[in-house]
Amino acid sequence: MQKVPTFSKGGVHPDDKKVFSRSQRIERLPLPKELVVSMSQHLGAPAKTLKSKGDLVQKGEKIGEASGFISADVHSPVSGMIKDIRKVTLANSVCCDAYIIVPDEQQNEEYTQTFSWEDQEREALLALIKDMGIVGMGGATFPTHVKLSIPKGKSVDALVVNGVECEPYLTADYRVMMEKGEFALEGAMIAAKVAGANRVIVGIELNKPDCIAHLKDVAEKKGFPIEVVGLKMKYPQGDEKQLLKATINKEIPSGKLPLDIGAVVVNVGTCNAIYEAIVLHKPLYERVISVTGECIANPKNILAPIGTKISDLLAFCGGFSSEPDKLVSGGPMMGFSFFDQDTPMAKGSSGLLALPKEKEYRTTACLNCGRCVAVCPIGLMPARLYRYISHGMYDEAMKSNLMDCKECGCCSFVCPAHIPLVHGMKNGKKLGRKKK
Repeated sequence: MQKVPTFSKGGVHPDDKKVFSRSQRIERLPLPKELVVSMSQHLGAPAKTLKSKGDLVQKGEKIGEASGFISADVHSPVSGMIKDIRKVTLANSVCCDAYIIVPDEQQNEEYTQTFSWEDQEREALLALIKDMGIVGMGGATFPTHVKLSIPKGKSVDALVVNGVECEPYLTADYRVMMEKGEFALEGAMIAAKVAGANRVIVGIELNKPDCIAHLKDVAEKKGFPIEVVGLKMKYPQGDEKQLLKATINKEIPSGKLPLDIGAVVVNVGTCNAIYEAIVLHKPLYERVISVTGECIANPKNILAPIGTKISDLLAFCGGFSSEPDKLVSGGPMMGFSFFDQDTPMAKGSSGLLALPKEKEYRTTACLNCGRCVAVCPIGLMPARLYRYISHGMYDEAMKSNLMDCKECGCCSFVCPAHIPLVHGMKNGKKLGRKKK
């Protein structure tokens, strides 16, 4: 029997809970009465506002300009008027400027004209990806034009497409692959051309067998030289380090990037956005988001404009079937808990979860059981790192490779003492960097 590919160190197997929204096809959200479009839709410096209060904007018009190398442009998701510009707090606690846009009743036409990319130079394609504001759609929101800008002296052997979606509950990427698989694979081919990759591999966990079969069929029919690989179900296989180990059997050294082993990782949703940017010249102003969880009346996968308020998404799903204990932006393992339903969704908003109250556990002293060490996919010693951080020994924590921690939550998931290990790692990184 052939061994199913996966990463070698650690990992956990949480209940995937995708049954709530897995079968729900993508539905377009009716136009909201008001949108809150923030300038921090990406990793790096917030975009610079280009418009003023009272200005009229068109759908797809650039309203925020990248303010640094690691930054991205922001485009208006609707035609309408800028009602106000004010500070908002996003689900990840980032505070930034945002446009409050009131849409017009009549919106300009959708993007229907198509453009050829096969005969275009890599530099032209990269510039268009930048101009369209494409960022990582898996949650990290790293500007895609930066990721695909390969420095001199570096080369890319493999472009790996992340179709894993290993976080419980989330099914947005699954629906994109099932309903827009042809576009996503063409976007992967465009990304491979820009990066100069020799081969393209799509990694998908085996809990999506229909998706694996579908993309293999699409690749064959379209003549795309793309390998679709089924991967063992194990969290956090969607992390680029673990995904590269599973797909191309290479490990990223501590402190290094995928490019250092000749690879680039791109989320499948990002590939679809690249296709729309290059073939349709459509900026990234809308995305698919899974609204799901035990407390959602009618879980859905929704195509919604960036800046949609959480309250509008919840209303479209019929509200709550029962009162949730918490709202989470993203997945339950690495997402952000928040409470304000006026919070807007952003480019990296892959999911909105409404979760019931869990059984409460008392935090006790560390049992030195070693479970956190066994499941850490990086090979760290979380309990020791937490001990260093809680005693203010940040230098020791940094020397013990604290910065390699991906905050995946595996250690907290298995800890029998219910120690908030991941929160400790996050605080330790912040305080350790400040001390430097």
